[in-house]
Amino acid sequence: MALGRVAILTSILGAAFASAVSARTPPPPVQAGKIDPVCSGQQSPAVVRGERQLAIVSRLAAAHVTPASKQSAYLMAYFKDDTHSLYFATSRDGHAFTDVNAGRPILSGRSIADQKGIRDPHIMRGPDGAFYMAMTDLHVFGQRDCVRTTQWERPEQDYGWGNNRNMLLMKSVDLLHWTLAKVDVSRLFPTYSQAGNAWAPETIYNPKTRRMMVYFTTRIRNGPNFMVSSEANAAFTTLTTVPRKILDYPRPQVNTIDADITLIGGKYRMFYVAHEKPGSIRQAVSNQIDRGYVYDARKIDPETVAAEAPNLWRRHGTNIWVLMYDVFGVTPNNMGFAETTDFVTFRNIGRFNDPGSPMKATNFVQPKHGAVMAVTPEEAARLERYFGGAR
Repeated sequence: MALGRVAILTSILGAAFASAVSARTPPPPVQAGKIDPVCSGQQSPAVVRGERQLAIVSRLAAAHVTPASKQSAYLMAYFKDDTHSLYFATSRDGHAFTDVNAGRPILSGRSIADQKGIRDPHIMRGPDGAFYMAMTDLHVFGQRDCVRTTQWERPEQDYGWGNNRNMLLMKSVDLLHWTLAKVDVSRLFPTYSQAGNAWAPETIYNPKTRRMMVYFTTRIRNGPNFMVSSEANAAFTTLTTVPRKILDYPRPQVNTIDADITLIGGKYRMFYVAHEKPGSIRQAVSNQIDRGYVYDARKIDPETVAAEAPNLWRRHGTNIWVLMYDVFGVTPNNMGFAETTDFVTFRNIGRFNDPGSPMKATNFVQPKHGAVMAVTPEEAARLERYFGGAR
Protein backbone atom coordinates (compact mmCIF):
# COMPACT_ATOMS: atom_id res chain seq x y z
CA MET A 1 0.00 0.00 0.00
CA ALA A 2 1.28 3.47 -0.77
CA LEU A 3 0.36 7.07 -1.28
CA GLY A 4 0.41 6.80 -5.07
CA ARG A 5 -1.21 3.41 -5.26
CA VAL A 6 -4.55 4.84 -6.25
CA ALA A 7 -2.97 7.38 -8.59
CA ILE A 8 -4.58 10.43 -6.88
CA LEU A 9 -3.11 13.75 -5.81
CA THR A 10 -2.46 13.83 -2.07
CA SER A 11 -0.56 17.07 -1.62
CA ILE A 12 -2.73 18.00 1.38
CA LEU A 13 -0.75 15.57 3.46
CA GLY A 14 2.17 17.98 3.67
CA ALA A 15 5.87 17.62 3.12
CA ALA A 16 6.13 14.02 4.31
CA PHE A 17 3.94 12.92 1.41
CA ALA A 18 4.94 15.52 -1.16
CA SER A 19 6.82 13.07 -3.31
CA ALA A 20 3.77 10.90 -4.05
CA VAL A 21 2.55 11.19 -7.63
CA SER A 22 -1.07 11.05 -8.68
CA ALA A 23 -3.29 11.20 -11.71
CA ARG A 24 -6.75 11.81 -10.31
CA THR A 25 -8.24 13.51 -7.29
CA PRO A 26 -10.25 11.72 -4.60
CA PRO A 27 -14.01 12.20 -4.32
CA PRO A 28 -15.10 15.15 -2.16
CA PRO A 29 -15.70 14.27 1.51
CA VAL A 30 -19.17 13.48 2.77
CA GLN A 31 -20.03 14.75 6.21
CA ALA A 32 -20.09 11.98 8.80
CA GLY A 33 -23.58 10.64 9.30
CA LYS A 34 -24.84 12.08 6.01
CA ILE A 35 -25.77 9.92 3.05
CA ASP A 36 -24.38 10.90 -0.32
CA PRO A 37 -27.25 11.12 -2.84
CA VAL A 38 -25.27 8.80 -5.10
CA CYS A 39 -25.48 6.16 -2.37
CA SER A 40 -29.24 6.26 -2.04
CA GLY A 41 -29.77 3.83 -4.91
CA GLN A 42 -28.77 0.22 -5.40
CA GLN A 43 -24.98 -0.21 -5.50
CA SER A 44 -23.24 -2.55 -7.88
CA PRO A 45 -21.47 -5.33 -5.99
CA ALA A 46 -17.86 -6.25 -6.77
CA VAL A 47 -18.99 -9.82 -7.49
CA VAL A 48 -22.07 -10.99 -9.38
CA ARG A 49 -24.42 -13.01 -7.18
CA GLY A 50 -23.77 -16.70 -7.48
CA GLU A 51 -20.34 -16.29 -9.04
CA ARG A 52 -17.74 -18.69 -7.68
CA GLN A 53 -15.29 -17.37 -5.09
CA LEU A 54 -12.46 -18.79 -3.02
CA ALA A 55 -13.86 -20.66 0.00
CA ILE A 56 -13.31 -19.34 3.54
CA VAL A 57 -13.07 -22.25 5.99
CA SER A 58 -12.38 -22.74 9.69
CA ARG A 59 -9.85 -25.56 9.36
CA LEU A 60 -7.49 -27.01 6.79
CA ALA A 61 -6.37 -30.48 5.79
CA ALA A 62 -2.72 -31.45 6.14
CA ALA A 63 -0.34 -29.77 3.73
CA HIS A 64 2.00 -31.68 1.42
CA VAL A 65 5.46 -30.51 0.42
CA THR A 66 5.98 -30.21 -3.33
CA PRO A 67 9.56 -30.29 -4.70
CA ALA A 68 10.69 -27.01 -6.23
CA SER A 69 11.68 -28.91 -9.37
CA LYS A 70 8.00 -29.50 -10.12
CA GLN A 71 7.00 -25.87 -9.62
CA SER A 72 7.46 -24.78 -13.23
CA ALA A 73 4.32 -22.62 -13.55
CA TYR A 74 3.46 -19.26 -11.99
CA LEU A 75 0.61 -17.71 -10.04
CA MET A 76 0.13 -13.97 -9.70
CA ALA A 77 -2.12 -12.43 -7.06
CA TYR A 78 -3.21 -8.85 -7.60
CA PHE A 79 -6.03 -6.41 -6.93
CA LYS A 80 -7.83 -3.64 -8.84
CA ASP A 81 -8.85 -0.18 -7.74
CA ASP A 82 -12.33 -0.41 -9.24
CA THR A 83 -13.37 -3.37 -7.07
CA HIS A 84 -10.86 -3.49 -4.18
CA SER A 85 -10.99 -7.26 -4.53
CA LEU A 86 -8.59 -10.18 -5.13
CA TYR A 87 -7.62 -11.68 -8.50
CA PHE A 88 -5.43 -14.61 -9.61
CA ALA A 89 -3.65 -15.06 -12.95
CA THR A 90 -1.62 -18.08 -14.05
CA SER A 91 1.25 -18.57 -16.48
CA ARG A 92 3.11 -21.58 -17.83
CA ASP A 93 6.11 -19.65 -19.17
CA GLY A 94 6.42 -16.65 -16.83
CA HIS A 95 5.70 -14.24 -19.67
CA ALA A 96 2.03 -14.53 -20.61
CA PHE A 97 -0.40 -14.39 -17.67
CA THR A 98 -4.09 -15.26 -17.93
CA ASP A 99 -6.63 -14.38 -15.25
CA VAL A 100 -8.33 -17.54 -13.97
CA ASN A 101 -11.73 -15.82 -13.79
CA ALA A 102 -11.56 -13.76 -16.98
CA GLY A 103 -10.64 -10.60 -15.11
CA ARG A 104 -13.34 -10.89 -12.46
CA PRO A 105 -12.66 -11.06 -8.68
CA ILE A 106 -12.03 -14.45 -7.10
CA LEU A 107 -12.57 -13.04 -3.60
CA SER A 108 -14.63 -9.94 -2.91
CA GLY A 109 -13.12 -7.35 -0.60
CA ARG A 110 -16.61 -6.51 0.60
CA SER A 111 -17.05 -10.06 1.86
CA ILE A 112 -13.90 -10.33 4.00
CA ALA A 113 -12.63 -6.88 5.03
CA ASP A 114 -13.85 -4.52 7.73
CA GLN A 115 -13.38 -1.63 5.32
CA LYS A 116 -15.12 -3.62 2.55
CA GLY A 117 -12.03 -3.58 0.39
CA ILE A 118 -8.63 -5.25 0.13
CA ARG A 119 -5.35 -4.10 -1.37
CA ASP A 120 -1.76 -5.28 -1.78
CA PRO A 121 -2.11 -9.10 -1.85
CA HIS A 122 1.05 -11.10 -1.27
CA ILE A 123 1.19 -14.87 -1.71
CA MET A 124 3.93 -17.41 -1.00
CA ARG A 125 4.49 -21.09 -0.33
CA GLY A 126 5.92 -22.10 3.06
CA PRO A 127 8.41 -24.91 3.67
CA ASP A 128 5.51 -26.87 5.18
CA GLY A 129 3.80 -26.94 1.78
CA ALA A 130 1.00 -24.56 2.81
CA PHE A 131 0.21 -21.31 1.02
CA TYR A 132 0.22 -18.01 2.88
CA MET A 133 -1.49 -14.85 1.76
CA ALA A 134 -1.53 -11.41 3.40
CA MET A 135 -3.48 -8.29 2.37
CA THR A 136 -4.28 -4.76 3.48
CA ASP A 137 -7.80 -4.20 4.86
CA LEU A 138 -8.54 -0.84 3.23
CA HIS A 139 -10.90 0.74 0.73
CA VAL A 140 -9.49 4.06 -0.46
CA PHE A 141 -12.71 4.94 -2.32
CA GLY A 142 -14.99 3.75 0.49
CA GLN A 143 -16.88 7.02 0.71
CA ARG A 144 -17.35 7.30 -3.04
CA ASP A 145 -18.41 3.66 -3.29
CA CYS A 146 -20.85 3.98 -0.40
CA VAL A 147 -19.24 1.56 2.04
CA ARG A 148 -18.20 4.37 4.41
CA THR A 149 -19.77 7.74 5.23
CA THR A 150 -16.41 9.39 5.98
CA GLN A 151 -13.41 9.79 3.71
CA TRP A 152 -11.25 7.57 5.96
CA GLU A 153 -11.80 5.18 8.83
CA ARG A 154 -10.29 7.74 11.24
CA PRO A 155 -9.71 11.50 10.87
CA GLU A 156 -7.03 12.26 8.28
CA GLN A 157 -5.56 15.11 10.30
CA ASP A 158 -4.77 12.66 13.11
CA TYR A 159 -3.97 9.40 11.29
CA GLY A 160 -3.13 10.39 7.73
CA TRP A 161 -4.13 9.46 4.21
CA GLY A 162 -5.48 5.95 3.77
CA ASN A 163 -5.41 5.11 7.45
CA ASN A 164 -6.49 1.59 8.35
CA ARG A 165 -6.34 -0.84 11.27
CA ASN A 166 -6.30 -4.41 9.95
CA MET A 167 -4.16 -6.66 7.89
CA LEU A 168 -5.72 -9.89 6.64
CA LEU A 169 -3.87 -13.19 7.05
CA MET A 170 -4.97 -16.26 5.07
CA LYS A 171 -3.68 -19.82 4.82
CA SER A 172 -4.47 -22.69 2.43
CA VAL A 173 -3.23 -26.12 1.38
CA ASP A 174 -4.91 -26.25 -2.06
CA LEU A 175 -5.25 -22.58 -3.15
CA LEU A 176 -9.03 -22.94 -3.09
CA HIS A 177 -9.93 -23.18 0.61
CA TRP A 178 -8.54 -20.54 2.96
CA THR A 179 -8.66 -19.61 6.61
CA LEU A 180 -9.05 -15.90 7.32
CA ALA A 181 -7.94 -13.74 10.24
CA LYS A 182 -8.11 -9.98 10.80
CA VAL A 183 -5.10 -8.66 12.70
CA ASP A 184 -5.24 -5.21 14.32
CA VAL A 185 -1.69 -4.26 15.32
CA SER A 186 -2.91 -1.26 17.36
CA ARG A 187 -4.92 -3.55 19.62
CA LEU A 188 -2.31 -6.30 19.86
CA PHE A 189 0.67 -4.18 20.91
CA PRO A 190 0.54 -1.13 23.24
CA THR A 191 3.62 0.32 21.52
CA TYR A 192 1.53 0.61 18.35
CA SER A 193 -1.74 1.74 19.94
CA GLN A 194 -1.58 4.90 17.83
CA ALA A 195 -0.50 3.19 14.61
CA GLY A 196 -1.93 5.00 11.62
CA ASN A 197 -1.82 2.08 9.25
CA ALA A 198 -0.87 -1.52 8.48
CA TRP A 199 -0.08 -1.55 4.77
CA ALA A 200 1.23 -4.10 2.28
CA PRO A 201 1.94 -7.08 4.58
CA GLU A 202 4.22 -9.78 3.19
CA THR A 203 5.40 -13.11 4.56
CA ILE A 204 8.68 -15.01 4.59
CA TYR A 205 9.79 -18.08 6.52
CA ASN A 206 12.23 -17.35 9.35
CA PRO A 207 14.49 -20.41 9.78
CA LYS A 208 15.72 -19.21 13.18
CA THR A 209 12.26 -19.07 14.76
CA ARG A 210 10.70 -21.69 12.46
CA ARG A 211 7.74 -19.39 12.04
CA MET A 212 6.40 -17.19 9.29
CA MET A 213 7.64 -13.62 9.61
CA VAL A 214 5.13 -10.95 8.59
CA TYR A 215 6.54 -7.58 7.62
CA PHE A 216 4.58 -4.48 6.68
CA THR A 217 4.48 -0.68 6.50
CA THR A 218 3.20 1.36 9.39
CA ARG A 219 3.44 4.81 10.98
CA ILE A 220 2.63 6.39 14.32
CA ARG A 221 -0.46 8.54 13.86
CA ASN A 222 0.29 10.80 10.88
CA GLY A 223 4.09 10.48 10.98
CA PRO A 224 6.41 9.14 8.30
CA ASN A 225 5.87 5.58 7.11
CA PHE A 226 8.45 2.92 8.00
CA MET A 227 8.71 -0.86 7.74
CA VAL A 228 8.52 -3.39 10.59
CA SER A 229 8.41 -7.17 11.11
CA SER A 230 6.75 -9.55 13.54
CA GLU A 231 6.39 -13.32 13.95
CA ALA A 232 3.09 -15.06 13.21
CA ASN A 233 1.67 -18.01 15.13
CA ALA A 234 1.61 -21.46 13.56
CA ALA A 235 -2.02 -21.14 12.50
CA PHE A 236 -1.24 -17.84 10.78
CA THR A 237 -4.06 -16.08 12.59
CA THR A 238 -2.20 -13.45 14.64
CA LEU A 239 1.16 -11.83 15.36
CA THR A 240 3.07 -12.85 18.47
CA THR A 241 6.02 -10.45 18.78
CA VAL A 242 6.14 -6.67 19.01
CA PRO A 243 6.88 -5.34 15.52
CA ARG A 244 10.40 -3.96 15.15
CA LYS A 245 11.84 -1.68 12.50
CA ILE A 246 13.70 -3.55 9.77
CA LEU A 247 15.41 -0.70 7.91
CA ASP A 248 17.03 2.50 9.17
CA TYR A 249 16.69 4.90 6.27
CA PRO A 250 19.23 7.75 6.46
CA ARG A 251 16.47 10.38 6.18
CA PRO A 252 13.77 9.26 8.62
CA GLN A 253 11.35 11.92 7.40
CA VAL A 254 11.14 10.11 4.04
CA ASN A 255 8.36 7.56 3.69
CA THR A 256 9.74 4.03 3.19
CA ILE A 257 7.17 1.40 2.22
CA ASP A 258 6.43 -1.89 0.44
CA ALA A 259 9.29 -4.14 1.54
CA ASP A 260 9.75 -7.40 -0.40
CA ILE A 261 12.38 -9.78 1.05
CA THR A 262 13.91 -12.83 -0.65
CA LEU A 263 16.68 -15.17 0.51
CA ILE A 264 19.23 -15.56 -2.31
CA GLY A 265 22.64 -17.17 -1.91
CA GLY A 266 22.67 -16.84 1.85
CA LYS A 267 21.74 -13.15 1.83
CA TYR A 268 18.39 -11.48 2.31
CA ARG A 269 17.62 -8.98 -0.43
CA MET A 270 15.02 -6.36 0.38
CA PHE A 271 13.45 -4.30 -2.37
CA TYR A 272 11.36 -1.40 -1.13
CA VAL A 273 10.12 2.08 -2.05
CA ALA A 274 11.53 5.40 -0.89
CA HIS A 275 9.45 8.45 -1.72
CA GLU A 276 12.34 10.49 -3.04
CA LYS A 277 10.72 12.56 -5.82
CA PRO A 278 9.28 10.50 -7.32
CA GLY A 279 8.79 7.26 -5.46
CA SER A 280 11.34 4.74 -6.69
CA ILE A 281 12.52 1.24 -5.85
CA ARG A 282 15.69 0.70 -3.83
CA GLN A 283 17.59 -2.37 -2.61
CA ALA A 284 19.09 -3.24 0.77
CA VAL A 285 20.96 -6.43 1.72
CA SER A 286 21.49 -8.21 5.05
CA ASN A 287 22.80 -11.47 6.48
CA GLN A 288 19.83 -11.48 8.86
CA ILE A 289 16.18 -11.70 7.95
CA ASP A 290 14.83 -8.94 10.20
CA ARG A 291 17.70 -6.50 10.77
CA GLY A 292 21.07 -5.29 9.55
CA TYR A 293 19.96 -4.17 6.09
CA VAL A 294 22.61 -2.00 4.46
CA TYR A 295 21.33 1.13 2.74
CA ASP A 296 22.11 1.55 -0.96
CA ALA A 297 21.21 4.89 -2.54
CA ARG A 298 20.93 3.56 -6.10
CA LYS A 299 17.54 3.60 -7.83
CA ILE A 300 16.75 0.10 -9.11
CA ASP A 301 13.68 0.34 -11.34
CA PRO A 302 14.18 1.61 -14.91
CA GLU A 303 11.06 3.80 -14.88
CA THR A 304 11.12 7.56 -15.41
CA VAL A 305 7.80 7.85 -13.53
CA ALA A 306 6.85 6.75 -10.03
CA ALA A 307 6.74 3.02 -9.25
CA GLU A 308 6.05 0.98 -6.12
CA ALA A 309 5.16 -2.49 -4.81
CA PRO A 310 8.32 -4.40 -5.86
CA ASN A 311 8.09 -8.19 -5.99
CA LEU A 312 10.97 -10.53 -6.87
CA TRP A 313 10.54 -13.96 -8.43
CA ARG A 314 12.76 -16.45 -10.28
CA ARG A 315 12.28 -17.92 -13.72
CA HIS A 316 12.07 -21.68 -13.32
CA GLY A 317 15.28 -23.58 -14.08
CA THR A 318 17.39 -20.44 -14.55
CA ASN A 319 19.37 -17.92 -12.53
CA ILE A 320 17.24 -15.09 -13.94
CA TRP A 321 15.29 -13.12 -11.38
CA VAL A 322 12.36 -10.89 -12.32
CA LEU A 323 11.66 -7.68 -10.44
CA MET A 324 8.00 -6.78 -10.92
CA TYR A 325 6.58 -3.45 -9.79
CA ASP A 326 3.43 -1.34 -9.97
CA VAL A 327 3.93 1.64 -12.30
CA PHE A 328 1.34 3.96 -10.78
CA GLY A 329 2.90 7.04 -12.36
CA VAL A 330 1.29 6.28 -15.73
CA THR A 331 -2.38 6.41 -16.73
CA PRO A 332 -3.70 3.79 -16.90
CA ASN A 333 -1.49 2.08 -14.34
CA ASN A 334 0.42 -1.06 -15.35
CA MET A 335 2.90 -3.60 -14.05
CA GLY A 336 6.55 -3.17 -15.08
CA PHE A 337 9.34 -5.77 -15.22
CA ALA A 338 13.14 -5.90 -15.10
CA GLU A 339 15.43 -8.95 -15.12
CA THR A 340 18.71 -9.51 -13.32
CA THR A 341 21.22 -12.27 -12.67
CA ASP A 342 23.65 -10.32 -10.48
CA PHE A 343 21.40 -7.79 -8.66
CA VAL A 344 23.64 -5.02 -9.92
CA THR A 345 22.30 -4.54 -13.42
CA PHE A 346 18.56 -4.73 -14.13
CA ARG A 347 17.41 -5.11 -17.74
CA ASN A 348 14.14 -3.37 -18.54
CA ILE A 349 11.78 -5.80 -20.30
CA GLY A 350 8.81 -3.43 -20.38
CA ARG A 351 5.30 -3.41 -19.05
CA PHE A 352 2.37 -5.74 -19.67
CA ASN A 353 1.37 -5.59 -23.36
CA ASP A 354 3.82 -2.84 -24.28
CA PRO A 355 5.06 -3.06 -27.88
CA GLY A 356 8.16 -5.24 -27.88
CA SER A 357 7.72 -6.49 -24.31
CA PRO A 358 7.60 -10.26 -23.74
CA MET A 359 5.26 -9.69 -20.77
CA LYS A 360 1.60 -10.20 -21.65
CA ALA A 361 -1.68 -9.92 -19.74
CA THR A 362 -3.97 -11.90 -21.99
CA ASN A 363 -7.44 -11.18 -20.57
CA PHE A 364 -7.14 -8.49 -17.90
CA VAL A 365 -6.04 -4.89 -17.53
CA GLN A 366 -4.77 -2.51 -14.83
CA PRO A 367 -3.55 -5.02 -12.23
CA LYS A 368 -2.15 -3.40 -9.09
CA HIS A 369 0.40 -4.42 -6.44
CA GLY A 370 0.94 -7.96 -7.66
CA ALA A 371 2.94 -10.86 -6.25
CA VAL A 372 4.11 -13.94 -8.16
CA MET A 373 5.02 -17.36 -6.78
CA ALA A 374 5.97 -20.69 -8.34
CA VAL A 375 3.29 -23.39 -8.60
CA THR A 376 3.05 -26.73 -10.34
CA PRO A 377 1.18 -26.96 -13.65
CA GLU A 378 -1.33 -29.16 -11.82
CA GLU A 379 -1.95 -26.49 -9.17
CA ALA A 380 -2.46 -23.87 -11.86
CA ALA A 381 -4.86 -26.15 -13.73
CA ARG A 382 -6.85 -26.82 -10.55
CA LEU A 383 -7.44 -23.10 -10.08
CA GLU A 384 -8.39 -22.68 -13.72
CA ARG A 385 -10.90 -25.56 -13.55
CA TYR A 386 -12.41 -24.22 -10.33
CA PHE A 387 -13.17 -20.86 -11.91
CA GLY A 388 -14.01 -22.21 -15.32
CA GLY A 389 -10.87 -21.06 -17.08
CA ALA A 390 -10.45 -17.97 -19.26
CA ARG A 391 -13.74 -16.71 -20.64
